[in-house]
Amino acid sequence: MFDPGIAVVPTEKPMGFRYGPDCFGPVPEIRRLDAIRGSLLDPGCNGPEEVYAIAMDVGKTAHRRELERRMLLFGVVTYARGRLGREPVRSQGHVHGISSHCGWRTPEVYEIWRGKAVVYMQERAGDDPGRCFAVEAGPGDVVAVPPGWAHAAISADPSVPLTFGAWCDRQYCFDYEGVRAHRGMAFYALLDEQGSLMWRENPHYGHAVLERKKPRVYAELGIRPGVPVYTQFEQDFERFRFVSDPACRLEAWSAFAP
Repeated sequence: MFDPGIAVVPTEKPMGFRYGPDCFGPVPEIRRLDAIRGSLLDPGCNGPEEVYAIAMDVGKTAHRRELERRMLLFGVVTYARGRLGREPVRSQGHVHGISSHCGWRTPEVYEIWRGKAVVYMQERAGDDPGRCFAVEAGPGDVVAVPPGWAHAAISADPSVPLTFGAWCDRQYCFDYEGVRAHRGMAFYALLDEQGSLMWRENPHYGHAVLERKKPRVYAELGIRPGVPVYTQFEQDFERFRFVSDPACRLEAWSAFAP
């Protein structure tokens, strides 16, 4: 497992997190299979009843006031092992709601801690999804999702629980309306008999093209490769300002590609 620079350890039984003595964090929320069936290819499929645990607003106790003052929030998520029918374990997919303090549907920065991930994203949650990307990432990789894009995190290895951390805006909220209206994202990730990922276009959207890629270095956002994202915040409280104040990196978003 990647060392994220913060004493937050995922657990399986029960699914959730254990916090170190210098950290704070909430009791995790559990997303159950029945709550996400509407976004699955097969809503009646079998799978783990507890699909994933999510803890929003985690950090080192010494940083609590800085996080609040900067409208930043660090979240952690861990997934169950297994499959959802033919699909891998995944989140539902959502767009961020508009944050009143900045007026933006804010971006998000993922950091993979354990397992294999695909961070899937598309420009819009409407009938025309626009550009669609599947970024294949492993422990230590960072993936940025730009403002306003619909996105989901997918576990690419059913034998290992996916765990990741993420920088979010403190006024985050999840808007599921567009994704649920289209029965999921514009592409479904499926597992073949050997456990490898394949992709199927969702017919509830207009035609789109999926680009599969590896993570890149986000120099335009000031993210340092190879350094845990929480450590980067600890070293420079301004580094992730663009998450809660996207306008400060306005030039980065116009033709952004993950």
